[in-house]
Amino acid sequence: MPNKPDKFGIKFWLASDVDSKYVINALPYLGKDEYRPSSVPLSEYVVLKLIEPFTGCGRTVTTDNFFTSKSLATQLLAKKTTLVGTIRSTRRELPLIAKQKKDDMERFSSKIFTTDNCTLTIYKSKPTKKVLLLSSKHKFVKVENNDKRLPETVSYYNKTKFGVDMTDQMARKFTAKSKSCRWPLQVFFNILDFAGINA
Repeated sequence: MPNKPDKFGIKFWLASDVDSKYVINALPYLGKDEYRPSSVPLSEYVVLKLIEPFTGCGRTVTTDNFFTSKSLATQLLAKKTTLVGTIRSTRRELPLIAKQKKDDMERFSSKIFTTDNCTLTIYKSKPTKKVLLLSSKHKFVKVENNDKRLPETVSYYNKTKFGVDMTDQMARKFTAKSKSCRWPLQVFFNILDFAGINA
């Protein structure tokens, strides 16, 4: 991936606590998982697996657009867990206005769509960019009374989205890695880095 700082390596899926910045669960990406049913998308499987020990407690999960979908939000609600996350405009469950590149929305305006258990916020942050957020936490969305008119869902997402990014940054800054071509050793160093951050 050209826009990522690490061009190659062993991928880990992480769940981080926003308040403490600790890694609370991690899974290595090992390619095709034989335990994952073919009907379940990888993104949903990963989220459900990572937060399995923490469901049923009324927590909220914040995800980026790779993971977020309406079916995931519905499954998490059944486990007494809510979801807030950006969602890709290519998802088939979204209304037409979310998928359109050109529209008549003014800058800093919002459109809110609700279903029985989810809220979709479309916020025009730049003249050519819309932010799409799906939330099962917010039944009603308040909009700030200022120049940017930021919806409550967007400000909540901005406050809680940085958990894994902070973990990556700290692991890079305080790393225990040494150069090695052996992948088991690299995995061990990754575990040491995550343990060192949590210590």
